Amino acid sequence: MSAITVTVATPGSGVVAGEGTMAGQRPMPGWTRVLLAGTAIALLTTFVAPLWHIALKAPQYPEGLGMYIWSNRITGDLRSINGLNHYIGMKTIHPEAIPELRFMPNIVIGLVLAGLLAAGWGRRAGLFVWTGLFTIGALVGLADFWRWGYDYGHNLDPEAAIKIPGMSYQPPLIGPKQLLNFEATSWPGLAGWVAIAALLAAFGLCWLEWRRGRLARS
Repeated sequence: MSAITVTVATPGSGVVAGEGTMAGQRPMPGWTRVLLAGTAIALLTTFVAPLWHIALKAPQYPEGLGMYIWSNRITGDLRSINGLNHYIGMKTIHPEAIPELRFMPNIVIGLVLAGLLAAGWGRRAGLFVWTGLFTIGALVGLADFWRWGYDYGHNLDPEAAIKIPGMSYQPPLIGPKQLLNFEATSWPGLAGWVAIAALLAAFGLCWLEWRRGRLARS
């Protein structure tokens, strides 16, 4: 049988500690772990501020109407918006009937706990996996929001009082859009901007750790 040689790093030996370990298993420095934990905790903002805001402005509503989408509820001028939408055949918005508002808080809490566990573990693999899960969750959330808006604006009541052939009323996913005499705008709310900043921070940490790993191998 051939012998197995184990190299132990010693001061001045020129051997980099952990060189034989997998890149994802290398430990992260303390500041990276702290930033990762802070990034995860920042997602709790979704419980105290809205994720998204849709606004409507028209000559008859100079002050505008607004709808605020939180992780677990929808607030704002729902009664007025539902009343207007009734005439063009759009569905009534009932927050309690939207399943995403029931399970989204659990997803947020799960991401926060996973981020804290990754920071506590202190390995790059935890950071990379957590950032991947966060990214997938964000993309799925945006896709689901678009799907909801499409159904909301296209599947109209054929018996509506106002019918315009070929017209649909899908709200914009992001930015402005003209819908008849209403200008609709859709932008992230405070918690949405915090979540975007948190995701960008996670990408930044991944890049720094990837770069640090390359420098360690060179």
